[in-house]
Amino acid sequence: MPLKLVKDSISKTELGELAKERFGDLVKAVVDVERGIMVVGGDMHADEEAMLLENGSKQENLWGINIYPFSNAEKGIEFDSVINLRPSSNNRSRGVDDPQMRERITEIVNKLVVK
Repeated sequence: MPLKLVKDSISKTELGELAKERFGDLVKAVVDVERGIMVVGGDMHADEEAMLLENGSKQENLWGINIYPFSNAEKGIEFDSVINLRPSSNNRSRGVDDPQMRERITEIVNKLVVK
């Protein structure tokens, strides 16, 4: 399945189908915290990041996550991606070190993913 730009919403069912097609239990996603959108369905976060950059996003606003659609919303997000390594922005891990940024990402995902 091709990459999907999510501007309005995506169902948990559709995310579950993407998960089964790719990795079994997870879907890779990149969230634009400025625009409140995300791309899902890629094999690598870098592919999703590239799609957002081509569509006008700024790299400093993009964060890679994994969504586990078969888990509840709070436990269903994993903050882990190579694209998150940004020592120049004080993010020195594959995670999202800033708790406020993690909260913002979670809010966007919870808004976009519907039952």
